[in-house]
Amino acid sequence: MIRDLCISMRPRQWSKNVLVFVGLLFAQDMLQPDKIRQAMTAFLSFSLVAAAVYLVNDVFDKRKDALHPVKRLRPIASGRLSPIIAVLVAVFWAVISLPVAFHLDHRFGIALAVYLGMSLAYSAGMKNIIIVDVLVISAGFVLRALGGAWAIQEPVSSWLIICTIFLALFMALGKRRAEILSLGDHAGDVRKTLVRYDRVFLDQMIIISTAACLMSYALYTLDSETVAKFGTRNLVLTLPLVIYGLFRYLYLIYHENRGESPEKAILGDRAILLCVALYVFVAAVILYL
Repeated sequence: MIRDLCISMRPRQWSKNVLVFVGLLFAQDMLQPDKIRQAMTAFLSFSLVAAAVYLVNDVFDKRKDALHPVKRLRPIASGRLSPIIAVLVAVFWAVISLPVAFHLDHRFGIALAVYLGMSLAYSAGMKNIIIVDVLVISAGFVLRALGGAWAIQEPVSSWLIICTIFLALFMALGKRRAEILSLGDHAGDVRKTLVRYDRVFLDQMIIISTAACLMSYALYTLDSETVAKFGTRNLVLTLPLVIYGLFRYLYLIYHENRGESPEKAILGDRAILLCVALYVFVAAVILYL
């Protein structure tokens, strides 16, 4: 049962929560032990709440997951894990995480509570509303980024919100496209919104979100407030890495159909991992030296 619980909590997808460290990097706090501990606590809090959300989501989706070629093997969908136990463990993680979050910073606690409520609403029905489903997913990423900044008591840049939401939309839309391709005629049985989406519509939105993500990041690096804050215009030197990372992910979506599981696509692609590592290194050199 323990093994099935761990699988259902999807620890591999907790990698999405690294967004809480973005504020630490751009606030120039990466060398402050107290700030690092606060960011790590925020990461752990988001991860435990995410685990709770995945457990509840699998309970909601038990019947539909049973029709999916891959998801039918999940512990709850296959019957190996009791839905009652899954819900009890989910409540336990939420009860532990929220008080810790509010103790860290009340704004972070609110962000985590909103993320939990919004995610449960998504599992309960919002995921069946076209366009709203990807917007809710994107909002979850924004809350991670905002929460990370609030957890270390740093101000939030408007650019952080803009860049994060367009990047999240880009990945969520790629996921929908991959689901349509992999499920074919059975797409509507697994997810209602997939009947209303089509490849042309999704391709158009992916193009828009990609362009918006690149433009918003480029404008951020050259914004007068950014230049004044960091005392340099050199942050624009990271733009080629951002361009490569987005274009490489587009390649994985369109040529290898690996967009259905963004975390697997990213963690399983050496080129993207190297690009991310180089980005963090270059950005750290520019901001800290």
